[in-house]
Amino acid sequence: MDYRETLNLPNTAFPMRANLVEKEPQILERWKRIDIHRYILKTRENRPAFVLHDGPPYANGAIHIGTAMNKILKDMVMRYKTLRGFKVPYVPGWDTHGLPIEHRVTSMLKEKVEKMTPQEIRRECEKFAKEQIEIQKRQFQRLGVIGDWENYYATLEPEYEYRVYTVLKKFVEDGYVYREKKPVLWCFTCGTALAQAEIEYRDHVSPSIYVKFKMKDSDEYIVIWTTTPWTLPANTGIAVHPEETYVRLNVDSEIWIIAERLLEQFASEIGLKHYSVLEKFSGRLLEGRIAISPLSQRDSRIILADFVDMETGTGCVHVAPGHGEEDYEYGYKIYKLDVLSPVDEKGRFTGEAGKYEGLNVFDANKIIMEDLKSLGVLLHASTITHSYPHCWRCKNPVIFRATEQWFISIDKNDLRKKLLEQIDMVEWIPDWGKNRIAAMIEERPDWCISRQRVWGIPIPAFRCKSCGHVNLDPQLIEHFASIVRQKGTNAWFETSEKELLPDGYACKNCGSNDLEKTYDTLDVWIDSGASFEAVLNARPELTFPADMYLEGSDQHRGWFNSSLVLSVVKHGQPPYRTVLTHGFIKDEEGKKMSKSLGNVVDPLEVCSKYGADVLRLWLASSDYFNDIRISYNILKQQVEVYKKIRNTIRYLLGNLYDFTPKDVVPYEKLLPVDKWALGRLQQIIKTVTEAYESYEISKVYNILVKYCSVELSAVYLDIVKDRLYVEGKNSLKRRSAQTVLREILRSLLIMLSPIITFTCEEAYSHLCSEDRRFETIHAESWPEYRKDWIDERLMQDFEKLFEVRDIALKSLEDARQADLIGHSLDAKLTLKIGDEKLFSLLQKYRDVLEEIFIVSQVELEKGEERIQVLVSKAEGQKCERCWKYHPLTNSDGRFPGICPRCVSVLEGERK
Repeated sequence: MDYRETLNLPNTAFPMRANLVEKEPQILERWKRIDIHRYILKTRENRPAFVLHDGPPYANGAIHIGTAMNKILKDMVMRYKTLRGFKVPYVPGWDTHGLPIEHRVTSMLKEKVEKMTPQEIRRECEKFAKEQIEIQKRQFQRLGVIGDWENYYATLEPEYEYRVYTVLKKFVEDGYVYREKKPVLWCFTCGTALAQAEIEYRDHVSPSIYVKFKMKDSDEYIVIWTTTPWTLPANTGIAVHPEETYVRLNVDSEIWIIAERLLEQFASEIGLKHYSVLEKFSGRLLEGRIAISPLSQRDSRIILADFVDMETGTGCVHVAPGHGEEDYEYGYKIYKLDVLSPVDEKGRFTGEAGKYEGLNVFDANKIIMEDLKSLGVLLHASTITHSYPHCWRCKNPVIFRATEQWFISIDKNDLRKKLLEQIDMVEWIPDWGKNRIAAMIEERPDWCISRQRVWGIPIPAFRCKSCGHVNLDPQLIEHFASIVRQKGTNAWFETSEKELLPDGYACKNCGSNDLEKTYDTLDVWIDSGASFEAVLNARPELTFPADMYLEGSDQHRGWFNSSLVLSVVKHGQPPYRTVLTHGFIKDEEGKKMSKSLGNVVDPLEVCSKYGADVLRLWLASSDYFNDIRISYNILKQQVEVYKKIRNTIRYLLGNLYDFTPKDVVPYEKLLPVDKWALGRLQQIIKTVTEAYESYEISKVYNILVKYCSVELSAVYLDIVKDRLYVEGKNSLKRRSAQTVLREILRSLLIMLSPIITFTCEEAYSHLCSEDRRFETIHAESWPEYRKDWIDERLMQDFEKLFEVRDIALKSLEDARQADLIGHSLDAKLTLKIGDEKLFSLLQKYRDVLEEIFIVSQVELEKGEERIQVLVSKAEGQKCERCWKYHPLTNSDGRFPGICPRCVSVLEGERK
C-alpha cells in the first residue's frame, strides 16, 4: 500500500497557473457581462460617496506609458476606497478641442486643408476625436480600469460646451474679462497665442549682442545688451534700474553709459582694455532722457524699472513693449511708450519693419546684426545658451508678440488673494504641492484665454463695423449658450449673425446694430478647467467639490490651476478637497523617454507580453510621488515578484480545497503557531491600511511582497505544511491551520486586489461558494482589523522562538553543506541553552519545536552559552508517509514503514 496516497496534498488540478495574457481578456469580458461598474455601485447604495474626478487626457492618439500610469493609479485609489465601503462612481473623460487635435488632423489632411472651410475642418476634428476616444477607451479598459465607460464625458459635447459658457458668463458679469492689445506668448509654427501652461522651457542658442544708442541731447551713448536682435525694430525705450549706480566711460573719445556693477564683466566680454570712468551717478537721473534707436531712428525714451538684471549685460535694457511682458507692463502701462509689433502670425516681419519685411524673425537676427555693424553701433556679438520658452505641442521656440486678445484679470476683485487663501483649504499630497501651486498663483500673469484656432469653443464676441468695438457681455454669452445646448458650437460657424445675436442687440460703444462675428476660440484650459461645472455639477451621482483630483505634477500650472481659478470665481471654493500628484516616467537610466532613443515602453505591448497585472505591479512598486523608472528589464524583475505572489495565493487556495466556513476552529482552540500567524495578519492589515490611507502604494507593495515571500512562504507555510499534508483530514491540528490560511487568503486577496486586479479576481472565483458573497472581489469589504486576535505575550514569545529558529536553520544549512543531512527532516537538533528565561520559553513550547524547526527530533539541554545548536542524524527509521524519523517506525505490522503518529492518523481515517 502506498500510504502517501492518504496525504492531504493540495489539489494538483487547481487552475491558478500564470497565463495573464489569455486570462485577462476573459475576465474583462465577464466584467462587461455583469456591468461591473454599475454592479459595484449597487452594492454600495446609501453609502457615502468618494468622487475622484478624472482629468481628461487628450484624444489624439494611442495611450502611452504616462497616461497608462495615471489611469492605473486612479483605479488603484478608487478600488481601495470601494473596498473601504464608499460608493465610488467614476466618469472618465476626454479633452477634445484645441491645438493637439487640430494640428494632428491638419497634418493628416496636408495640402487639402488649404481649400477647406472652418466647418469642414471642425467636422474632421470631431470625427478624429471621437475615433480616438473609442480607441483609448478600449486601451484603458485593457489595463483593468473600471469606470462608466459608456457614459464618459467629452469637452466637444453640446451640454458640456453649454456649461463652459455658464462659467465664462460669470467671469464677464463680474468684470474679470477684458480685451487688450499686449504681448502674449505666440507660436508662429502653430499660428496661435499660448498660455503659460502651454509652454516648455528648453535650452536654446541665441545671439548675445552689445549695441550703443546715441543720446539725442548729447554726444553720449547708452549701451544695451540683448539676446533678441529681431526685437530691435520695435524698440521704443531703454530701462535702467533706479537703485543702481551708473557710470560714464571715456572710450576712445566716446562717452558710454553702463551700470557700474557690470563694468568689469562688460569690459572683459567685449575685450575693452582702455577706458576711464568720468563720472558716477544714480540711474534715476537718466529717467526721461531720449536716445535714438539705431535701426529706425525713432526716439527711445529711458525709463526706470526694477526688473533690470545686474547679473549679465550692461544694466541698460532695450525695451520693446510689443515683444515683452515686462517691457509692456513698465514701458506702456507706466510710461505710455508706443507698442510696436511688426510681426505677423507666421513670425514674419510686416511692412512696419521696413527693409526686413517678409523675413522670419529668427532668420532676421543675422541681417540685423550685420546692419548694426555697418552703422558702427555693434560693440560685440557672440552666442548664449539659455532656457527659452518653447511650444508644448510643436516643440519650436516661441516669441512674445503684441496682438489683441481676451484676458482674465487675476487681480480683479482680489482674485489672486482669494485663490491663495483657498489653496490652504485643500489637502495637497505630497505636501510640497501646496507651495508649488501657491508660487504659480503668486507669479501668474493675467490669463490669455483666446486662441486663433478653428477647433475649439468659440468666444461669442461681435465686432462693431461702425466703431470697431468688440462686444462680449453676459447677454451675448447666454443667448449663444442656449443655441449651443441644442446644436453645439458648430452653430457659430454655420449660422448668420442675425440668428446668433439676441433680438434688438446693439453695440455697447456706439449703438450700431451692424455687427460681425469674431473667430477666436477659448483656451482649452478653460474647457477642461470648467469640468467641475460640466461634469461634477451636472451628474447626480457625482459631488462638488470632488474628493480628489489626481494628475501629474505638471498640472499645478495646468489643470489644477485653471480649475481652481474658474471654480473660485464661479462658486467661491476650490473644485477639489484633495489633490494627489505623481511624477513622470523615465527610462532605466533616468533619461526622458523618446522614440529616437528607442527607450519607449508601450503599455499595450507590456499587456500583450506579460499581462496588465505586471504593469500594475510595477507601478505599485514605485515611489510615484517622484519620477519613476521603467524598462523591460525592470518589468522582468516584476514578473519574478508576481510569480512569488501568485504561487503563495495558489498554495493557499490549494490547501483550502476541502475547507468551508463550517470547518472554522474558534480562536481559543487554535494552535499556538496558528494564533501567532493570525495575530501577525492583523498587524499586516493595520500597516497596509495605513499605507493605503496615505496613498503610499509602494509601501503596500513592500509590506505584502515581503509578507508573501518571507513571512508566509519561508516561515508559516513551511511550518504548517507537515500538519496540512499529514494530519487527519478533519483533525483539529489540520483545521486549525486551515482556519488561519482562510483568513490570510481572503485578507491577502482583498488587500492586493487594487494592484493585481485580474489575478485576485481569478483567485476569488476559486474560493468556496460561502466565501464568495459577490460577483466580483472588487465589491468585497476591507478586512476587519481584529485587535483581539493579537495575543501580545504570544507574539513576543514567537519573536524569540523565531530568533532561535534562524540560528537553527543556519546550523542545518551548514550540516547540509557538510553532507551530514539531506532534508531538514533527516536531522535531530540538540539545543543547549544558557539563558534561563529562554530555556523556560522553549520548554513551554516543547510540543511544537519540531514543527517550528521542521526537523524530526529536538532535544533541550542546559548549556554554558546563550544558544548552541548541534545537528545530528535523526534517530530511528524514516516514515514512508510523513518522511519524519522515529525510533518506533515500522513497529506496527498493520502499517509497515509507518511511524506511530501516522499510524494514529490512518486509524482515525478508517473509522
